[in-house]
Amino acid sequence: MRKRKFNPKRRIINSTDEAALQALSQRVGYAGNPAHKKHPADFGLTPPAQPRLNKTLCDGTQVKLHLAMKLLRTGAKMGLISIQEHNGLPQNIWAVSPNGVALEAQLDNVEAATYHGYPMGLDDPLANEILARWKDGAPSE
Repeated sequence: MRKRKFNPKRRIINSTDEAALQALSQRVGYAGNPAHKKHPADFGLTPPAQPRLNKTLCDGTQVKLHLAMKLLRTGAKMGLISIQEHNGLPQNIWAVSPNGVALEAQLDNVEAATYHGYPMGLDDPLANEILARWKDGAPSE
């Protein structure tokens, strides 16, 4: 199996503008990507015609559609967003699943402000930073 390479340009923005982060959290949505799902129908998605076996599957993180949306919005509200952006939307939003897996959402559709997500690799150097920031600032349930 080939080793995954991670984009070294990914950085978390340093923003304290709570109003802007709140507005972003209300604007974004989770669309999912059937290529990252073992069971795409659970997310209301149609299975891909030609599945790519090397795609990271996020079904194992126990994150379903409603929780994916909540985590995406919580990550945005917490400022776990990338400095890279497109038309005012961050390229990435990060969060952590209930079972402690760092997740990365990638901008999927700029017009609809939707993202698809997947678990970050354990060897991804940014994953530990996401886990630490989530632990320090995540709202309690």
